Amino acid sequence: MADDPIIDRQHQREREQERQRLREQEQKDLEVEARRGARPLEGYAGGHTTWASAQDDAEASVVHAHDAEESWEASQRQARLEPEPSGRAVEEEEEAAPPERD
Repeated sequence: MADDPIIDRQHQREREQERQRLREQEQKDLEVEARRGARPLEGYAGGHTTWASAQDDAEASVVHAHDAEESWEASQRQARLEPEPSGRAVEEEEEAAPPERD
């Protein structure tokens, strides 16, 4: 069967078709990559949403309000080779922190 010229030609034609398909896809990719600008989230390109970026900004300002301070303090502790606060110290820090708003 491996020596059948008809099957060999069919396989050769299939391989050529696959290479052509891949070349076309690559060309499309290159055209898209050549265009600069904002790109929609994949899967949400045409979707309508009522979510506003202001909602993200407002929530982030509450959730991440102390991130920079906490990161700096952790870096300083690490530089001084101090152990991370654990147990009671963490609870006290959480109690001292202002409550999160919903």
